[in-house]
Amino acid sequence: MQSALYEAEHEAFRATVREFLAKEAVPHVEAWEAAGQVDRDVWLAAGEQGLLGMDVPEEFGGGGVKDFRYNAVLTAEVGRAGATGLGFTLHNDVVAPYLTDLCTEEQQARWLPAFVRGELITAIAMSEPGAGSDLQGLRTTAVRDGDDWILNGQKTFITNGILSDLVLVVARTDPEAGARGFSILAVERGMPGFERGRKLDKIGLRAQDTAELFFEDVRVPAANLVGTEGHGFFHLMHNLPQERLSIAAGAVSAARIVLDATVEYCKERTAFGKPIGKFQNTRFELAEMHTEVSIAETYLEKAILEHNAGRFTAEDAAMAKWWTTELQKRVVDRCLQLHGGYGYMMEYPVAKAFLNSRVQTIYGGTTEIMKEIVGRSLGL
Repeated sequence: MQSALYEAEHEAFRATVREFLAKEAVPHVEAWEAAGQVDRDVWLAAGEQGLLGMDVPEEFGGGGVKDFRYNAVLTAEVGRAGATGLGFTLHNDVVAPYLTDLCTEEQQARWLPAFVRGELITAIAMSEPGAGSDLQGLRTTAVRDGDDWILNGQKTFITNGILSDLVLVVARTDPEAGARGFSILAVERGMPGFERGRKLDKIGLRAQDTAELFFEDVRVPAANLVGTEGHGFFHLMHNLPQERLSIAAGAVSAARIVLDATVEYCKERTAFGKPIGKFQNTRFELAEMHTEVSIAETYLEKAILEHNAGRFTAEDAAMAKWWTTELQKRVVDRCLQLHGGYGYMMEYPVAKAFLNSRVQTIYGGTTEIMKEIVGRSLGL
C-alpha cells in the first residue's frame, strides 16, 4: 500500500536530509564510531541546513512548523545513512518541547537561537544508577538557596552527555511531596560542580556519546527553572508520548531498512545451486516480516497524524513504543539468521543493526513498563 502520510514538502525535506547526510555524515561514520562521538561541526552544519528546531518559532530562527512528519523523516533518513551517533532526534523530539512549551520568554531568547543553529547541543538527564523506568525513585536533589538551587546527584545513560551544552536535569526539590516534589533545572556547560564522567562503553550505537553526569553543589540560578516548580514529574509525563513516538518511528524505519537489505541479499546469495530466496522457508520468513513491518508502518502513520492532531495519548505511545521496538529486534534477528555466517561479521550492516537494536526496548521506558501502562488503561 502506498503511504499517504507525506506530502510534497515532506519529500522535499527528505531529499535535503539525504543530501546533507551523504555529504556531512556518511564519510565520517567510521571515525565517529572509533571516537565514540560525532564532531561538533556536523551540528553546526545541520543548523545551517534547517534540520534543528523545525518546530521552534521563527522569531528564534526555527522552522515555525509543528508537524511531527518532519521529525519522522529526519529520524528515518539518519537511520538509513547509518549515522547513529547523531543526537538530532534527542535534540528535536525530546528536548525541544520543554524549551518551546515550558520556558519563559527570557529563557527562550537565551537558548533557542543557539539551539536552532547547532551551537547549543542539548540533553535531558532523568536516569540514575538506581532509577531508570521508575522515575519516582530519583535521588538527585536541589535545595533552594536564595536566588539559586543547589544541585547534588548523578545521572547515567545520558544521550549527548559529552557534547551537550544545556542539560535538563530532573531533581527532587521537595522530598515530602511525592510526585509533586520534582522540578526540572537547566544546567549549563561550565557551571562549577558540574562534571562529566566517562563515555559509556556500549555494545551498540558506538558513535553516540552516552555518558555519566555528576553534580556536586552546583549553583543553578532560579532563572534556569524549566516549567513550574514541583511539576517536573507531570511535565515529563506530558512529553514522554512524543519521545516514545520518536523511538517507534526509528524502530519501524530500522526494521524496514534491514528487511529491504536482506531481501536483496537473498536474491544474490546462492546455496545448493540457487539463490537462497528461492527456498520456501526463506520466502515465508521474508513474507512474514514484510507483512509485520507493513502493518507497523500503517499504525505509525496513524500515530503521527493523531499526535499532530493533539489526540495521541500516553497509552497510544506505550503501545507504539513496545510493539515496534520488539518488532525491530525480531526482524533484525531473523534477518541476521538469513545472512548465515556473514550476518555475524561486522562489515555486514545487519550485524551492526543487530547490536544497535537491542537498546530500543529499554530506553524511553522498557517494554515491561509500556505493557503496564497499557494494562492500567484497561482498568486492570
